[in-house]
Amino acid sequence: MDDDGIDLAAVARLLNRPLVLDADAGVAVLGGAAAERSAHLASLEAPDFTLPNLDGRLHSLRDQRGKKTVLIAWASW
Repeated sequence: MDDDGIDLAAVARLLNRPLVLDADAGVAVLGGAAAERSAHLASLEAPDFTLPNLDGRLHSLRDQRGKKTVLIAWASW
């Protein structure tokens, strides 16, 4: 830390985590540690998330564990 603030790149290096900065938007995101990411990849299990369907009913990936599941994603950008 100095007069300009916290050196986020130094913090990211110390924690062994990736860092993404968007200075124009004033946003910084610190990713998961390499060991944590490696463990998730080795498990071959996707992280859980919950999203609504078109009717607003929530669906979680964890509800599909043990079943073959196809995920279709779309983005407007």
